[in-house]
Amino acid sequence: MKCPKSLLVAAGLMIFFPVNALAGNVKVIANSSVKADTISAAELKRVFLEEKISLGDGTHVEPVLEKDGPVHEDFLQEYLGISEDDLQAHYQTLLFTGRGFMPKVLGSDAEVVAHVARTRGAIGYVSSTASAEGVKTLAIGVPSESAERKLITRVEPDYPETLKRLNIGGTVRLRVSISANGNVEDVELLGGNPILGESATFTVKKWVYTAGRSRTIAEVSILFDGQR
Repeated sequence: MKCPKSLLVAAGLMIFFPVNALAGNVKVIANSSVKADTISAAELKRVFLEEKISLGDGTHVEPVLEKDGPVHEDFLQEYLGISEDDLQAHYQTLLFTGRGFMPKVLGSDAEVVAHVARTRGAIGYVSSTASAEGVKTLAIGVPSESAERKLITRVEPDYPETLKRLNIGGTVRLRVSISANGNVEDVELLGGNPILGESATFTVKKWVYTAGRSRTIAEVSILFDGQR
């Protein structure tokens, strides 16, 4: 069932927003040796999953974790999209195969800030209200070229009838990979109801953007309003 009135989309416009605009209760900090002032959400995820050890400018980076708590949970949900158990299992696999290491885990915002300040290449996260004295705060965004990628063909997702009847809705957040020719190559669910997310993911793969010079990333939010 098509529900055009229940669809709210923001695509390809989230360019270099300040970190608090995207992260809510979390800000990402780095040692002053890190040259970049911004980092994409996708790149941040790859750094903390140890899929890459340097940023696009060649700066070597090492992730630092904060111990279990609201800040850690918010970071996992917002940027990594996995649970604590899954994260630990991932690190154990890296250790077992010799492809990575267990990041340093610290007990508070103050400890994370102090460690990042004195450790070359360190990158971590703290509460948005924590002091960032001695470190730099990284803005989270996507490459500026994404501003050129206008959505020109949009297919609206089906709202599963059962969920709509039960007034089960909410916002689905997606990370969309757009090829140079404007086709959607990949869609990753960042948050929201998984059933609604499945419908949105299936449909967004049919979207078409304007052509660009290279592959780009956009974050898309789709609101399923069960009250309408």
